[in-house]
Amino acid sequence: MPAASTARRFRLSAPVKVLLGLIFGAVVGLSLSSWDQAFALQVAQWAKPVGRLWLNALQMTVVPLVTALVIMGVNNASNAASSGRAARNAIIVFGVLLVAAASFAAVATPALLSLIPNDQQTLETFRSALGGHVSNAVAATPTQWIATVIPSNALAAAASSAMLPLVVFALFFGFALSRQEAERRERLLGLISIIADTMITIIRWVLWAAPLGVFALVLVVCAEVGISVLGVFGWYILVMCTVYILVTLLLYLVASLVARENLRRFASALLPVQLIAGSTQSSLASLPSMIDSARNRLGYPAALTSLMLPMAVSLFRVTSPAQYIAVASFIAWLYGIDLGFSQYAVAVLLAAAISMGSTGLPGQANFLTNNLPVTQSLGLPVEPLGVLLAMDTIPDVFCTVGNVTGHMTATAVIARHEGGNGQSDNPA
Repeated sequence: MPAASTARRFRLSAPVKVLLGLIFGAVVGLSLSSWDQAFALQVAQWAKPVGRLWLNALQMTVVPLVTALVIMGVNNASNAASSGRAARNAIIVFGVLLVAAASFAAVATPALLSLIPNDQQTLETFRSALGGHVSNAVAATPTQWIATVIPSNALAAAASSAMLPLVVFALFFGFALSRQEAERRERLLGLISIIADTMITIIRWVLWAAPLGVFALVLVVCAEVGISVLGVFGWYILVMCTVYILVTLLLYLVASLVARENLRRFASALLPVQLIAGSTQSSLASLPSMIDSARNRLGYPAALTSLMLPMAVSLFRVTSPAQYIAVASFIAWLYGIDLGFSQYAVAVLLAAAISMGSTGLPGQANFLTNNLPVTQSLGLPVEPLGVLLAMDTIPDVFCTVGNVTGHMTATAVIARHEGGNGQSDNPA
């Protein structure tokens, strides 16, 4: 019994296992590269199929899972909106903030990437090591983009992994389903839920092999690129953390200008929530602290916080669409592709729509499942996602802090709109 208890106590979490896969892959790849470059390249050729198979296994679940999640997300939002005026207003606030965060990331991330020293030789070797086909390096014109938004054949869109038309179909399907008779709707939603759960189970199986897949991908990159690859990894972490911090600061601005909150008072109430979020990397674990701060430090009504905050945790992650846009922008920078306005417009809308249905996914599944369709919709290679997944542990701290800040900001906006802002009752 003591031995079993000790084994459970020291069981490694999934993110730690993936991080160890990255570290071991980097150590082995860099060691081989410095010892014998020719032998390192031979080993890399053997490792490439392993990483490719792992990515293919993840990609095969994306179309059915995203479709199911969007349909379920629409129905969840519809059910929430039907419960009262405050809930309807909350859904609107969530949607506006999601689009705003994605739009901000579409502007801020390319600006940040333009400041990074451009070592073309390193990037070219990095691209060669990962491989990947760029299917649409030329930006579509606005008229071309509009013409492809609604699919003429949903099955054809699914077969070709055309994610934006597929998500548009899923949105129409979800809204139409919410208008059907309750008993029949629940039967179909039960089937769709089973499909989503089945895909998530497959993803969990694939993620069980994530340390091996990441090890293979990172070994290939490090063996072929050499020590300079560490600079690419470092820039990615820095850019993602900066985007999350900027989105969080933008939320303070929303709380001040829209909710008319005193910034010092709001920041003070948020601090204990953010500390819990950063240490646990879980919005759900931060929920009790959010409710306490909203009621006792900000003076919001108990009825409002009991509705808003659990709804926000279940439906709303403000940093998710910002992440999808930032990751896609980084991959575009990595491959030397300039994304146009219409491409970013596609990505922003797609990222906001997908994020509403994906809040129940575990972190690693959420990263890969939701970044894949956004990356694919821009015609970018998905091969870098396996490597970027392993480096997401550090940025995820700032991601979770941004999410709980978004929950509290949305609650502040609704409290102001509903007349429940407690500033006069609980001064700073």
